[in-house]
Amino acid sequence: MLNLSALFYTEVELEPCLFDNLSLRDGDREEIAKAKNEVRMALRDGIPRVYAADGHSGKVPQPRFFTQGSWAYKTLNAPAQRPQQADVDDGCYLPLSFLTQTDSPSVAADVFFDVAEKALADLVEERGWKLSGKPTCIRVEISDFAHIDIPLYAIPDTEFETLVKAENVRRAALKGGIRHFAEAAMDSWDDLPKTKVLLAHREEGWMHSDPRPVKEWFVDQVKTKGVQLRRVVRYIKAYRDWTWKSGGPSSILLMAAAAPLFVKRDHRDDQALLDVVKQLPAALREGVDNPVNPKESLTDRLRASSDDVDMVEQAALQFEDMGRRLQAAMDAGNAAQACAWMRGLFGPRFPDHPDRVKVGAAASAVAASIASSPAISGPSELVGRTRAG
Repeated sequence: MLNLSALFYTEVELEPCLFDNLSLRDGDREEIAKAKNEVRMALRDGIPRVYAADGHSGKVPQPRFFTQGSWAYKTLNAPAQRPQQADVDDGCYLPLSFLTQTDSPSVAADVFFDVAEKALADLVEERGWKLSGKPTCIRVEISDFAHIDIPLYAIPDTEFETLVKAENVRRAALKGGIRHFAEAAMDSWDDLPKTKVLLAHREEGWMHSDPRPVKEWFVDQVKTKGVQLRRVVRYIKAYRDWTWKSGGPSSILLMAAAAPLFVKRDHRDDQALLDVVKQLPAALREGVDNPVNPKESLTDRLRASSDDVDMVEQAALQFEDMGRRLQAAMDAGNAAQACAWMRGLFGPRFPDHPDRVKVGAAASAVAASIASSPAISGPSELVGRTRAG
C-alpha cells in the first residue's frame, strides 16, 4: 500500500504539497487585505454621513466589523478554477439606537442596505470593482479571484459601546491599526456578548442570527480532535471546487458532515481523508443539520438549490467516486499512477511527485479492479454559488 501523506501535507520546506497549494498567494492576500480595509473605512465614515444626508431620523455612529466564515475557521481555500472566487465575509455591526422597545428595529432592513451601498458607491467606482447584492449581504467583487461579502447586523447599544472601547484598546496596541489580514479576523470578536444579534435580510427584514456559534463549534472540534481535522475539511472543499465549477455542497455542510466522522491518523492525512470520505455519502443521504441549530437542515438547503437535480444524491455519488479512487491510489503498486489519479480528484494543485510517495505493501490487483469501474457523470453546471473558500 502507498503512503501519499507527504503530498497532502508536509512541514519540509520547498517540498510542495496540496495543503500549501490550496492557500492564497501572498500577493492575493495583500490585495484582499487592502480592499477589505478600504471597504471598512468607506462604511465606517460613509454610513453616518449617508444616513443623515438621506433625511433619516436619529444618529448612527460609526459601525464596527468582524471577520467571519471560512477565514475565521481557517478553512479558506484559493479558487480552484474560474468562475470561483475567494469568499471573505466581514460583518458590519451597528447599535440598535434606532430600536423601539421591541424585537425589531424601527428602521427597515432595506434602508440599512441602501445606506451602506450608497456609502460604498464612490469607492467601488474609483477602484473599478463591482457592487451587487444577496439576500443577506452586500457583495463587493474586488477582482476575478475574490469578493468581500458584508452582512449587516444590529446589536444592543450597551454592547456596542463595549465593542467600541475594546477596539480602541486593540488599535492602540497595534500602533497604527491593522497591519495584517489575520489581525482583522480577531477584531473584538470575543468581546461581543452572546445576546440578541439581528441580521438584515432583504426580503425577510430583521432576523435573529449570530455567526459566532458555528465558528466556536468548529474551533472546539479542532481543539478536541486536532488540526488534522481542519486540513481534511480543506481537502474535501478542494475536491468540491475541482468537481463543481459552481454550486455543490456548501462549506458549512461539508464541515458539519465531516467533523463527526473524523478520526485522527498520525502523519497520515491520506488515511484520515479516506476514513471521512468513505462515510460521507451515507451521512449526506441520512441528512446533516446545522451543528448549532438542529432545526436547520443543511442537506435540505442543498436539495432546495435545484429543481431539476437531487443535489444531495449527486453529491453522495461524487464522494463515493472520490472514495473509490482515493482507495485505488493508496492500493496501487505504481506511485506515478497514484499521483495521476489524485490529480484527477484535485486538479494540478496536487503535486506530481511520485518520488515522494512511500511504498508499502502493494495491492495493485485491487487498485486495478477499482480503477476499471466507470466514473460517474460529472455534475451539472447549475447557476449558483461561484465562490471557493
